[in-house]
Amino acid sequence: MGKIRVVVLFGGQSSEHVVSCMSAANVIDRIDQEKYELLLIGITEEGRWIRTECVEDIRSGSWRDGTVSAVISPDATEKCVILMDGESAERVPVDVVFPVLHGLYGEDGTVQGLLELAKIPYVGCGVLASAVSMDKLFTKIIVDNLGVRQAEYEPVTREQLDHMEAVTERIEGHFSYPVFIKPSNAGSSRGVSKAENREELKAGLLEAARHDRKILVEEAIVGREVECAVFGGGAEEVVASGVGEILAAAEFYDFEAKYYNEESRTVTDPELPGDAAERIRQTAVSVFRAVDGYGLARVDFFVTEDGEVVFNEINTLPGFTAISMYPMLWEARGVSKEELVEKLIAHGLKRFD
Repeated sequence: MGKIRVVVLFGGQSSEHVVSCMSAANVIDRIDQEKYELLLIGITEEGRWIRTECVEDIRSGSWRDGTVSAVISPDATEKCVILMDGESAERVPVDVVFPVLHGLYGEDGTVQGLLELAKIPYVGCGVLASAVSMDKLFTKIIVDNLGVRQAEYEPVTREQLDHMEAVTERIEGHFSYPVFIKPSNAGSSRGVSKAENREELKAGLLEAARHDRKILVEEAIVGREVECAVFGGGAEEVVASGVGEILAAAEFYDFEAKYYNEESRTVTDPELPGDAAERIRQTAVSVFRAVDGYGLARVDFFVTEDGEVVFNEINTLPGFTAISMYPMLWEARGVSKEELVEKLIAHGLKRFD
């Protein structure tokens, strides 16, 4: 029996392009190449799909200069990648795809829809779970129905910003400052800001509108930022890791604090009030099931001083960088990165069983 061919998709057209490349390099390093044959496909920020020769090219960035185009055929009878080099084209059969893509056009159901059309098994959440989890507004609507505590919120659309005074008055009628402003569809805290007054609120709304036409304004929750990793779904039991805490170097855990501030740290199994850790684990599983999750997700919360657990958001393709919480949380439970990647690929292969 030959090796199982795995396509690793990385890069993408989102604001998290660079993070995706970092994650993909770490995933590729952990794939058992005695068992799997790898086909690496990078997606540039402009949307070109390029065959990539090796992980070193991903780390250096030279993969973007590649000349072999690659597309996943949507034809379900082919289950293949079409490689095109000049006039020649080659169809390469594919067993499973690992979309190591964060944010829009990768984590939002778009790539998942292509893979469903192609009937190619893939790692991670399906179209529905990816789409509603990527969209913070719709995640909140679903979680409201679970009776789970989350930050109060006010939705705003980009078009409404033409009437900025009316928008700010509506928000100020709902909340007192400070508030957080977030694009509904963006990852890694891109476009997120904190407003202490009306001028900062206006600036934050305009910044969020650069990333998405839907915006959320939320009450500020005073609490510790914690995360929980989830694995399973389909025929497999959904299990949660322990809890990890973020110690952000910045005032809040924005993109720069996550990936470029060396003083930001993460801690696994922190001391939390009462039974907060177990409630976080249970709630993480409930949210994952509610969005019809499959494979993996990281579910984020706040814990207040008196032990109240407040849901923040769910990420269906969490980071796999050297400092990312998802693999760290499983390592703290005795599951190495190599084992974790193997479990994710094996689970992906069962998708259409």
